[in-house]
Amino acid sequence: MTAWPQSLLLVGAGKMGGAMLRGWLAGGLPPAAVAVLDPAPAADIVELATAEGLALTPPVGMKPEVLVLAVKPQMLDAAAPAIAALAHGDALVVSIIAGKTIADLRQRVPNVRAFVRAMPNTPAAVGRGVTGAVANVAASARQKEMAATLLSAVGLFDWLPDESLIDAVTALSGSGPAYVFALVEALAEAGAALGLPQDLAMRFARGTVEGAGELMVREPSVPAARLRQNVTSPGGTTAAALAVLQSRDGLAALMGRAVAAAHRRAGELAG
Repeated sequence: MTAWPQSLLLVGAGKMGGAMLRGWLAGGLPPAAVAVLDPAPAADIVELATAEGLALTPPVGMKPEVLVLAVKPQMLDAAAPAIAALAHGDALVVSIIAGKTIADLRQRVPNVRAFVRAMPNTPAAVGRGVTGAVANVAASARQKEMAATLLSAVGLFDWLPDESLIDAVTALSGSGPAYVFALVEALAEAGAALGLPQDLAMRFARGTVEGAGELMVREPSVPAARLRQNVTSPGGTTAAALAVLQSRDGLAALMGRAVAAAHRRAGELAG
């Protein structure tokens, strides 16, 4: 069910906030329902606001139904008074601020009861984001529907059963695009080591990851393990490579350590 808010204030229109804004407008959120609060909006946001008729400052007397907080964590304290002044008791605050818990937000915006904390990732910029979120008990069914509409407009979205799992989402999908980009770099380096020109090795590495991802998109019911098996002939070249990747100290172990490290760091930043 699509449930766009009647009025929305986006606080912070950087890369992630701007990506979400574009996703909302493309998904059907009326531009007249949106205002942006950013002390120094980027040129592309100003251009978007001009083209779509968005307000770059909240209209006088605006009491937004939803406030989406997309400021940098270190900017929250400075922005909190303006947020609190615009928020009202029946508003919903949706935060994508890394490391800031619902308890942190309630301290800074005490007049609001309903909060949703979400963790999207950067592919939201192309409508292919992955977002996990949790709502506090004060969020109504209508408010959760609005949050789900906003967050699913930029890609895959699901609710988490507990806020403690946000750090796991951060470690898996929040940081995950960087892992994939690192894989592309490593593939290209390996190809260059075998004699391929560096630019060609990089193009082939990028194309391989793009194609494999598209294959998963077009075969959503096929498990990743089956897709892997479909490429692997017994005794062939892929099997030889997978014997290395699937060794005890191979890819699964390495990825497990990497995600665990990210999870630990997420906890430290939140603490």
